[in-house]
This record gives sequence, C-alpha cells and structure tokens, in this order.
Amino acid sequence: MSERLLIMRHGEAGPGSPDAARELTAQGEREARRLANWLAGRDDLEGLRLVASPYVRAQQTARAVAEACGVELETLSCLTPDDSPQAVADWLLEQAGQGPLMLVSHMPLVGALTGLLVEGRGERGLGFPTAAVAELEADVWAAGCARLVRCTAPADLV
Repeated sequence: MSERLLIMRHGEAGPGSPDAARELTAQGEREARRLANWLAGRDDLEGLRLVASPYVRAQQTARAVAEACGVELETLSCLTPDDSPQAVADWLLEQAGQGPLMLVSHMPLVGALTGLLVEGRGERGLGFPTAAVAELEADVWAAGCARLVRCTAPADLV
C-alpha cells in the first residue's frame, strides 16, 4: 500500500544572521496560514504526522500547520538547508507504515529530497516557491521510487 509524504518549504523569511534565527515575514506568515488552512480542509490526511527543521522560520511555518490541522509538531535536526537528502531518505525508511507524514524544511533540501525520491537524483529536484507543498506517494521511500502527486503553492489557492 502506498504511503503519502508531504514536503513543504517554509514561508517567506526575512534576512538575518545567524541563518537558523531568521523569521517569517508578514507575507511568509500569510503564506503559511493559507497552506495550513487548505491542508486542514482536506479529509485525506487523517493521522498526519508533522516534522520540521529546528530553524525558526520552519518552526513558525509548521506551527501554523499544527494549529490548523490539530496535530503535534516534532522537530528533526537533519532537516536544515544543507543537510543530506539521502540522510532524510534513510530516516524516512525507518518511519514506514505510520500514516501520512509532512516535513517542513528549506531549499535546497526540499528540492533535492523530492528529486532523489522521484527521479533518483537530488540535482533533479523541484524549485519550491515559499510555502509550497509537494505531495509524493511510494511503497518505499528509496531513490527513484516515489511518484509526485501534485505541488501546491500559496498562489494556487487564490
């Protein structure tokens, strides 16, 4: 039976240093809420597990999803911008059979992870607009084994 994975990029973030402390802009907060409300209105995500990068902007985005969907937020240290897509894919293999899963992270990781899972190569990943969500299905979370179901950005929900 296929499993579902949603990979989301955080909303628009402002400049700053250190990178881990950058916060969402007002636009980024609106983007995150728009996608969160859309996700909350769906009936195919029952039992959603939500996992986010520890960086502030990803946590802010994921909190909007958690509040809208009524789910708990978990933090995973290997979801930062420069982490390895293969390390995340290895972690995904350990999560098999737990229902729909959503990751909230950053570029370039979200694009590379999507490329790895769908195309078998991280450099063939999607270009994610801020707060966009890619939905994948697979029987196993291994390189080239997933199917991209759809990609939804805040602008698609107008």
